[in-house]
Amino acid sequence: MLDDVFVALADPTRRAVIRRLGEGPASVSELARPFAITLPSFLKHVRMLESSGLVRTAKSGRVRMCTLDRERLAVVDGWLAEQRSVWEERTHRLAVFVADSPKIPDSAEIPESQEQS
Repeated sequence: MLDDVFVALADPTRRAVIRRLGEGPASVSELARPFAITLPSFLKHVRMLESSGLVRTAKSGRVRMCTLDRERLAVVDGWLAEQRSVWEERTHRLAVFVADSPKIPDSAEIPESQEQS
């Protein structure tokens, strides 16, 4: 489930579509306009976003409208928040460890008489 979202977000074209849909719904042709690819190729990107659950589409006559599923995007935000918390805790533990460790002098601080021993 989460893997599908990350696969969908791995492509810069699809990320740009998500960014644009963050501003509000848009038709497929409107979303495709900035890209130098054919409409059938662009539709593959839309289908990938749709299958990942990030985008919902609805057809009205000849126009297919796309909307961003913000709840699905929140799944990514939740996962990233968990990872951020884990890494902040690890970084904090490392900082405490380094602060509590005895200082090891570097070679510039060792007197020459002790270096050759």
